[in-house]
Amino acid sequence: MIQISTLDYILIFSFFTIVLCIGIFVSKKSGKSSTEFFLSGRSMPWWLLGFSMVATTFAADTPLLVTDIVRADGVSGNWVWWAFLITGLLTVFVYAKLWRKSAVNTDLEFYELRYSGNTAKFLRGFRAVYLGVIFNILVMSVVTLAAIKIGGIMLNLQPWEVVVYAGTITVAFSAFGGFRGVVYTDFLLFIIALFGAFAAAYYAVNLPQVGGLENLLQNDLVISKMNMLPDFNNTETLISLLIIPIALQWWSSWYPGAEPGGGGYIAQRMLAAKDENHAIGATFFFNFVHYALRPWPWILVALASLVIFPDIASLHSAFPDIPQDKLGHDLAYPAMLNFLPTGVLGIVLASLIAAYMSTISTHLNWGASYVVNDFYQRFIKKDATEKQLVNIGRLTTVLMMLVSGLLALSLTNVKQVFDIIIMFGAGTGLLFILRWFWWRINAWSEISAMFASGIISILLNFTTLGTTLFGATSGILPTWFQLPFVVLITTAFWLIVTYITQPDNKDVLYNFYAKIQPGGMGWNKIIKDAALENINLKTNNTPWSVPAGILAMLLGCILIYSCLFATGFWIYGQITNALLLSASAVISSFLLLKVWKKIKSKVL
Repeated sequence: MIQISTLDYILIFSFFTIVLCIGIFVSKKSGKSSTEFFLSGRSMPWWLLGFSMVATTFAADTPLLVTDIVRADGVSGNWVWWAFLITGLLTVFVYAKLWRKSAVNTDLEFYELRYSGNTAKFLRGFRAVYLGVIFNILVMSVVTLAAIKIGGIMLNLQPWEVVVYAGTITVAFSAFGGFRGVVYTDFLLFIIALFGAFAAAYYAVNLPQVGGLENLLQNDLVISKMNMLPDFNNTETLISLLIIPIALQWWSSWYPGAEPGGGGYIAQRMLAAKDENHAIGATFFFNFVHYALRPWPWILVALASLVIFPDIASLHSAFPDIPQDKLGHDLAYPAMLNFLPTGVLGIVLASLIAAYMSTISTHLNWGASYVVNDFYQRFIKKDATEKQLVNIGRLTTVLMMLVSGLLALSLTNVKQVFDIIIMFGAGTGLLFILRWFWWRINAWSEISAMFASGIISILLNFTTLGTTLFGATSGILPTWFQLPFVVLITTAFWLIVTYITQPDNKDVLYNFYAKIQPGGMGWNKIIKDAALENINLKTNNTPWSVPAGILAMLLGCILIYSCLFATGFWIYGQITNALLLSASAVISSFLLLKVWKKIKSKVL
């Protein structure tokens, strides 16, 4: 057990006090209406929303997940989430302005703006429960599992104690402050969490057992894990770690914070922005910090952990009181914090608590917004007062925290749930991208995609079908083909359903196009039909901005990946590669700025 000093406890409790005070301070304003409670009156600036997005994805489970990946698959294993940068920047330069123009309260309200009839109502209500409650609780349980492991290693707390202590404080803060409280505290939480991550990396690398950065990078256990690209001579590893994420996963899979076409708590923050440009600025800032700035402190701790705890057996030997079902490579991250000095330990502990609270509070507020706006008010009590809506939001917050905490007690490993979530959303991403630009997609398309991916994933993960088809030794198909298999079946299914079901009501399609102005060839038929009825759907004659947005996305990817890998090469001491990628970052940022000016002028 780590020895926590009085100074460490003072730092931790001071942090708790500040966060709770912020929640209480803004509670009166947040409780005025449901729009205030969930969107802060749509008045937030880009930088504050950007920090909030970054803080939310800086979950307590994130450094544990990265540690698990690095120890198992090396640094190159991170492509499983680095690939999501592509869909993130597509959201920045194509979809952010569309979401802000929609002016909906939640991204699920979009369904009745875009689709028509009872199927649209069903889809909105079902997704409110499916995403806002079931899926959301699953994600929160993973974050809480990470907190359980951190609390067990660093504070010798039992799993139930972590759930009770951390959950009570977080749910109280979330229920009081609403979205405004979440965003305000996210700024503080991010600063603390980032400082803690860098402090942990600095001390981990300079431990006597590690011997500094130079010795770390020359250690035999570390050398094999350092490459930022997988071994091109190992076909299966190359396909699973790089080709599948880059070629398929980023556009085909739904994952919280990296939804193709935007969605979830990212959409919530775009909808809360002052205007379209603030929505774009917030999402770009988030993607830059998330992918270019944050990974390396976690990676360095993971690499250093290989020197001190080379395998799970060594972790179990060092921490024998940790329950057997909680042992895993992800435990190495909190184990490394065992060596931090007094004061720094308190700050790092506070940073991990900050990461936990930021993510959980966002998921609680986001999930509650679905339950209130898209289920309770839409289907249970349409004439509910604003006070009733806020109270239902607060009650939902408490119940979701309780259920996610109970579920976390039964989980074992952060990575296992990450893989299941990726699989459950496989095949739906293309639909989320195209629904803005192709009139023929309807509510049945989304319903069929959601059920197809869910059912196939359940069969592959929880029945013998998965081992029969993709077993490592006895499978009919290679293991890496599992995700493409789900994507292929799901995509084929929803495309067939789209063509055999009736199109949406034309009035709904006319209203959607007139309000959003998405443009593109996919709406040509609707524009022509409207013209025959003497309805002009085009409110401006500016060129279609999507091609420029895609160019900006590509330049943004070059910029951020260049920064990410240049940082790695600077750390590794590979100066030539570092200089080349640094130059690439400068050139791409200059070109991106020029393209951005054109995009910005079109959305003013």
